[in-house]
Amino acid sequence: MLTRRHFIATGAALIATPSTVLGHAGLPHRDRGSMIARDVQVRRDLEVGSIHVFTQFFALYHVRSPGWAREYHIAVGDVGRNMRGTVTVQRKVEWPSWTPTANMIRRDPETYAQYAGGMPGGPENPLGARALYLYRGGRDTLYRIHGTPQPWTIGRAVSSGCIRLTNDDVIELYPRVNIGATVKVYDAIPWDKPLGTG
Repeated sequence: MLTRRHFIATGAALIATPSTVLGHAGLPHRDRGSMIARDVQVRRDLEVGSIHVFTQFFALYHVRSPGWAREYHIAVGDVGRNMRGTVTVQRKVEWPSWTPTANMIRRDPETYAQYAGGMPGGPENPLGARALYLYRGGRDTLYRIHGTPQPWTIGRAVSSGCIRLTNDDVIELYPRVNIGATVKVYDAIPWDKPLGTG
């Protein structure tokens, strides 16, 4: 299994402090300055154009060139609601409409039942400014990488499982992701697991 440490660490990082190896992993983000997207070095063998999501660290990496990726900070699903494994981007939409899933309505009808018929795209829509639709084996997983009108949720486990970026970040990411791009979502690693055991 590829861990975030092996994803972004170089040989020199093996003797570095955890913050150097892991980048920002603060829980939650305390200010906008801690959420600024940045370019980071990654393993050179990662496929250019691929996306890698580490839910435990609230981080998404879009590989832009061999050995380099753009790091974005994200919000993820509450415990037990995150997708895992490999999927592909099969659809992209600007200012997407949104319909809560049947599970969301069943879990919290007071919040979601009113939107059972869908909500048009716009500034208040939960999917924000852009959405990348994730498929596995030709089937819609119902998971998305999308923006949010609630940027204060970035760095938290609050969603029903989708991967949220700020609207500014998803607008930056959106045109750089191709249909068919691979997205890998990695399992969480227990917080007390030593960094050297990756």
